[in-house]
Amino acid sequence: MPHIALVTVHAARATDADLAPLQAALLDAGAQVAIVDWDDAAVDWAVFDLVVLRSCWDYTERYVEFLIWAERVSHLTRLLNDFEIVRWNTDKHYLGELDRAGIAIVPSHFMEPESDLMAALQGFFDAHGECAELVVKPAIGAGSRDTQRHPRHDIDAISAHVERLLRAGRSVLLQPYLDRVDDAGETALIHFDGAFSHAIRKGPLLRKDAGPTAELYAPEQIDTREPGADERALAAKVLAALPFAGMPAYARVDLIRGADGSPLLLELELTEPSLFFAHGPGSAQRFAASLLAHCAQDARD
Repeated sequence: MPHIALVTVHAARATDADLAPLQAALLDAGAQVAIVDWDDAAVDWAVFDLVVLRSCWDYTERYVEFLIWAERVSHLTRLLNDFEIVRWNTDKHYLGELDRAGIAIVPSHFMEPESDLMAALQGFFDAHGECAELVVKPAIGAGSRDTQRHPRHDIDAISAHVERLLRAGRSVLLQPYLDRVDDAGETALIHFDGAFSHAIRKGPLLRKDAGPTAELYAPEQIDTREPGADERALAAKVLAALPFAGMPAYARVDLIRGADGSPLLLELELTEPSLFFAHGPGSAQRFAASLLAHCAQDARD
């Protein structure tokens, strides 16, 4: 009977809608299951056959501590997704790597703490002369925290937002705001071991003239969505381009459509994404079966 830990954090337990259905699916499949907080010093991680990251949604505020913890756990037992994937995916510089690999991404420009702020902003505006609005977000961030949509002309607000992040030693990501998202929303495609499971529509998160959320994550409007063939194809191409052997145990590929209607990668979630089991009949059971298959493979190895 495999012993599996589903890892969260205290502040997220009440709002992670995926935990209960996944726990039930694993129990029904014959596993032992514990829901544990990643920062609980009393947990003996070595007793688990599998440690599955689910809703460690405060990790961006404690990034180094979280990575040290994840690496330590990876030496004690099997961590999913693998530590190297987690380390790579928790910093949005991965978008640049995927762009260089030929993936169609939302245009992304990075600013580092040592950057000349005004020169970097001018470079962004020169590259996107048609951009009426832009998005400022930290390169290491989640849940839309510290992320805001700005009109192009509001240089004072843009500069203040960027400078606040840079002064905190954080890299910054600038992206043009693609306004088709206001009507079409995002499409998030969920995969288990590289196989497509289901998809959802996520309504626009960044409201005009709204500041960044002060909560653990911004409220989301979620509906079931059947992805287009072009979205399915791009999601598969994204996963095939990952710089790792094999497929991640779970992946959520978040896409939006550009001005010409073609899908673009907004974010790739391989660490602690919501998987929206409620919008994919049988998806919790599919993921549970995938996790048990990992346990069985590890036992054979």
